[in-house]
Amino acid sequence: MSSITLRFLAEPSTVNFGGNVHGGTVMKWIDEAGYACATSWAKRYCVTVFVGGIRFHHPVRIGHLVEVEARLAYTGSTSMNISVEVRSGDMKAGQLQTTTECLIVFVSVDEKGKPVPVAPWKPETPADVALAQRARAQLDASRAAGK
Repeated sequence: MSSITLRFLAEPSTVNFGGNVHGGTVMKWIDEAGYACATSWAKRYCVTVFVGGIRFHHPVRIGHLVEVEARLAYTGSTSMNISVEVRSGDMKAGQLQTTTECLIVFVSVDEKGKPVPVAPWKPETPADVALAQRARAQLDASRAAGK
């Protein structure tokens, strides 16, 4: 499976002092959706090795419907680059807006924690090709900044 979408309501237990969902809670949702996407693609346990370019556009309000969509953007030999977009909104309005987005890299590992090859993913649509190019550019920029 190259994508997965989690849907749920933002609960009062996740509220911060401003009345919105904590940013750390949103990051947890991102990691969970990314993990589900990576694991379903690799068919084995995966670990998070990189989270980059996280951008908070709008707050998530308590009581709003939340969608966390994780899509495979690019594969390496043992890694999967997952693009994650969080959308939320009032169900009565019937419209969700993008609240957060980022790129996560997962690595497929064996029982001893050693990297294991994953099946290659090939973009099929123009949107998939553009997503793969953005993921590679972001990773290249991150590697260059780390040198």
